[in-house]
Amino acid sequence: MKKSKIFVRLYNDYTSKYIKKIFLAGAFSILVALSTSATAWLLDPAIEKIFLNKDQTLIIIIPIAIISAFSIKGISLYYAKLLMIKVSEEVKKMIQTDMLKSFIRADTEIIEDKHSGKYVSNINFDATLITRMLGEAFLSIFKDGLTLIGLLTVMFMQNWKLSLIAIIMIPLASLTAKILGKRMGKVSTQAQEKSGDLNRYLIDLFKNHKVIKIFQRENFENIRSEKFVNDLKEKSAKISAVYIRSTPIMEILTGIMIAILIFYSGKLIFNEELGINNFFSFLAAMMLAYQPVKTLTKVNVAISQGLSAAERIIPIIDLKNNIELNPEASNLNLINADIVFDKVNFAYKANNEKQVLKNISLNFKGGKMTALVGYSGSGKSTILNLIPRIYSPNDGKIEIDNQNISKINLSSLRKEISIVDQNTTLFDDTVLNNIKYAKPDASDEEIFEASKHAMCDEFIKNLENGYSTLIGENGVRLSGGEKQRLSIARAFLKKSKIILLDEATSSLDSKTEEKIQNALNKLILNKTTIVIAHRLSTILNSEKIYVVDKGEIKDSGNHKELLSTSSVYKNFYERQIKQN
Repeated sequence: MKKSKIFVRLYNDYTSKYIKKIFLAGAFSILVALSTSATAWLLDPAIEKIFLNKDQTLIIIIPIAIISAFSIKGISLYYAKLLMIKVSEEVKKMIQTDMLKSFIRADTEIIEDKHSGKYVSNINFDATLITRMLGEAFLSIFKDGLTLIGLLTVMFMQNWKLSLIAIIMIPLASLTAKILGKRMGKVSTQAQEKSGDLNRYLIDLFKNHKVIKIFQRENFENIRSEKFVNDLKEKSAKISAVYIRSTPIMEILTGIMIAILIFYSGKLIFNEELGINNFFSFLAAMMLAYQPVKTLTKVNVAISQGLSAAERIIPIIDLKNNIELNPEASNLNLINADIVFDKVNFAYKANNEKQVLKNISLNFKGGKMTALVGYSGSGKSTILNLIPRIYSPNDGKIEIDNQNISKINLSSLRKEISIVDQNTTLFDDTVLNNIKYAKPDASDEEIFEASKHAMCDEFIKNLENGYSTLIGENGVRLSGGEKQRLSIARAFLKKSKIILLDEATSSLDSKTEEKIQNALNKLILNKTTIVIAHRLSTILNSEKIYVVDKGEIKDSGNHKELLSTSSVYKNFYERQIKQN
């Protein structure tokens, strides 16, 4: 994306909403420029009238004028910065909010395609760079640009010949800024990547802390952590090095310029073409102009960083989903809740060449339980995820009661589906809010009833604060079985007509499993239920069992039929008999 388009996009979507505050900051910047210029100009009458002519009438007026100029400058600078800080933080909030909204509505496959640590870096690192571009760089353009113009005006008023010599410094400084800006954009991108790598590592570190302990990999992780931190340090140091690279250049140029000006000024004074008062006023203006020139050389650096960050952020905000919400489409009209897969093919975007599902055709009868059996990685969970359109098939179609699910309102589809996954996901919140997540408007009585059905009520009452107990990140304060039962409680609370159970009792002991199985039998009564279970004892009463192997349907039938017709199913069954 071109820089001009990025500027237009940032203006239209974000900064235009605060244009009045930006103009007000600009007005204060004008006062800063005028007061700074006035300070330099006042030295002319001060030296001439007070020190040379010994005019006592101005001995009070000029000092008061100088105090006033500095006061106006200080107050105006404060409010200019305060306004731009507020605007930049509002813009940062809007950008981060838009990014989070994009993440929330994005297809699961898009989120899974990139490590979450990279996205965290985009939200924190890149959004901050854009904020800095607005809050610091743009304010500097206003404040320092106007101040420089004002001081140059004073310099030309005092002596135009000296001013022409001094003004040579500006294009040299601009050239320095341009060169450094290009370099900074590249280094900032590299630093963001390293920041993303560190975030990714931190997330993995916290998630797998127990694994590190049990395999005694502390020393290995110490080495890895040092590498990630060092890589980021190197890039951050490089950014700082590039950022201050202008300092020696500006100091040398300033030194040369002052030496030339003093030499030439001496000549002009000797020839009586320049008064002492004019010289000191000019010198003050030039010295004051040094700071805005120096600051403006770094503006291009900050802008380059901000634009590079925007180039990474805008594609995230503009993420296009393959799975459409279809808000204008008709709602799902459930009658029997029959689910039909018709020649469905599916492959993940990350690996298009590998077909996960190959020409799958299935028929799940409404109000009945159907099971999927197969080895790990055969495609069973993918089949379940296609029904609520977590993923979308590459070919073929899926229908519920003769309605193509890709052409109906997505919200109405997901409203009728509950899923209990083998990987239970909980939020760092209370037990009550975790269960209530399935139905935000549920009453406490409904939640308590769902908990009893899911066999949660007993262990919840034993928690320190009962239903108000905070369970920690992903339910870290609960056992695996307790977390699974909370997930089942959600399904009870939602009261959907289609139930998807993916190893719903995998984390439970045999005693608890029996209780949960009884509860699940109540949950799935007269509902379309699709079950994935390695324990065949839990699916023996299924209306139909599909045997899935390497993305294909190898066999189908009930338990007795498959024992005589399916070698894969019979092998499964005999293995479990031996294990038991």
